[in-house]
Amino acid sequence: MTEPQFATRRELLKKRKPRYRLLALVAIAAVVVGSITFMNRQTFRGIYEQVTGAEYSGIGSTPVDIIVERGDTGEEVAKKLFAADVTKSLEITLRTIYSSNPTFFPGTYKLPTKISAVRAIEYLVNPNNAITTRVTIREGLRNKSVFELLATATGVSVESFVAASEDLEFFDIPEEAPSLEGYLFPATYSFDPSLSAQRIVGVLVDRTKEQLVEDGVAKKDWHRVLTLASVIQREARQEQDFYKVSRVFVNRLSVNMPLQSDATVSYGVDGNTFQTSAADRADPNPYNTYMYPGLPVGPISGVGALAIDAALNPASGSWLYFVSVNLETGETVFSDTYSQHLAAVEVWRDWLRENPDWND
Repeated sequence: MTEPQFATRRELLKKRKPRYRLLALVAIAAVVVGSITFMNRQTFRGIYEQVTGAEYSGIGSTPVDIIVERGDTGEEVAKKLFAADVTKSLEITLRTIYSSNPTFFPGTYKLPTKISAVRAIEYLVNPNNAITTRVTIREGLRNKSVFELLATATGVSVESFVAASEDLEFFDIPEEAPSLEGYLFPATYSFDPSLSAQRIVGVLVDRTKEQLVEDGVAKKDWHRVLTLASVIQREARQEQDFYKVSRVFVNRLSVNMPLQSDATVSYGVDGNTFQTSAADRADPNPYNTYMYPGLPVGPISGVGALAIDAALNPASGSWLYFVSVNLETGETVFSDTYSQHLAAVEVWRDWLRENPDWND
């Protein structure tokens, strides 16, 4: 009698291995296919909807401006895209937004009309696509000149900026300020074209406040610091002289000596030069620092960070006078005594005689 033959464990495993391998391969393939399907279902769906006509396809048509406001929800953005005919279906646009959960940046965007929801969202999630107008405001400009630059850059009228600037309470500046002069910070700005004149001016005012806070200036001192800084801004020529000019004015204020700044006198008579006449210096306006001791009633120009720092940190010295002896280079002579100052003034007058065509 032949005894039954039993397969060993190793032989059984050998026989089963091909089947296990096949099952493993099938499982892996299923996972891969499932992942691909999960990752691309939006793309597949988008293609299907474009083919069937439920979505726009192609490069798009006449561009329109879409304004994304701060705090807009996905539903609000979808409605704007649909209403402007950027996307064809509100439902598909909403579904695309909800499935991708994008971050929208406030601004104005120029989008083609008649494009897919996916393409529309791609435009809006890139802040570099926002339309902006860029403008540089340099130090020492008066508000009138600032408004002209802003109007040219943004298309908002000068009159709108002037009207907006007259609502001093809105901008929350010190009560003693007679105007926004000195409160529009000089810098380079990029503005969304949807901004109003009031909001644009507000950006410049807020930047001034930020600088004052950064420099540790208490709110009760904002107006005094800006007023002094504006006179320094207009009088100083070279960067290293800002702190010396500040010291001259601080020394004069400490002994109740008039500042005798031609820049303030010129501002008071609506001039725009560094030279004034006897008639100008006799005009009894509150900016006439020849006639009245102390600071003028308010700033006389836009103030940069350097002038503010100089107002807060004057150089050490006993000077009471200064004069620019070369208006082209800005070379300035600082003097302790009036006789020294008169000698420096003669140097300045010699320069003027040698440069009769100089227009300051």
